Amino acid sequence: MGNDELKIKLARLLYSKSYKEGDFTLTSGKKSDYYFDCKQTALHPEGCYLIGKLFLNMIHESAMEIQGVGGMTLGADPLISAVTVVSYLEKTPLPGFIIRKKSKGHGTNAYLEGMANFKPGDKVCLLEDVVTTGGTLLTACERVKDQKLDIRGIICVLDRQEGGRENIAKAGYQLTSIFTRKELLHAARQ
Repeated sequence: MGNDELKIKLARLLYSKSYKEGDFTLTSGKKSDYYFDCKQTALHPEGCYLIGKLFLNMIHESAMEIQGVGGMTLGADPLISAVTVVSYLEKTPLPGFIIRKKSKGHGTNAYLEGMANFKPGDKVCLLEDVVTTGGTLLTACERVKDQKLDIRGIICVLDRQEGGRENIAKAGYQLTSIFTRKELLHAARQ
């Protein structure tokens, strides 16, 4: 199955499980006429597979030579797991790490979990469900850099096109998305 078919299947699932129209306040504090809760799809068996497969395809197509993937808990947790499992099944294994919102508070007091699979200098790709302003991602990038990992790219399911891509670019990173809102709605209706 090609990327176009995978995207159409994913768009239909996202539209039915994760996309809601109405009056919402986002994490960024902004008001919006729609809400996107990717976890509803990412925790669905087919949705998890489709996201993992599309993200892995995007990583390979970009020629991003990375040693693993990671992202901020909670939204990225199922995305990371999806990519690690699909990568293993496709014999291109990529381990994952999860970035905590707060340090562990005991033991190693770490912000990143899964670091036994990485060494300083490893190249990684960050995964995210939805990007609005990019603030959460920029915090995640700082924590990853503090662990001496080299961020080669950031991939999200949905770019809301509300300044996030530009803010991330100003910080020196490139954001790629599976969908924008317009692309999601178009693909879901095919």
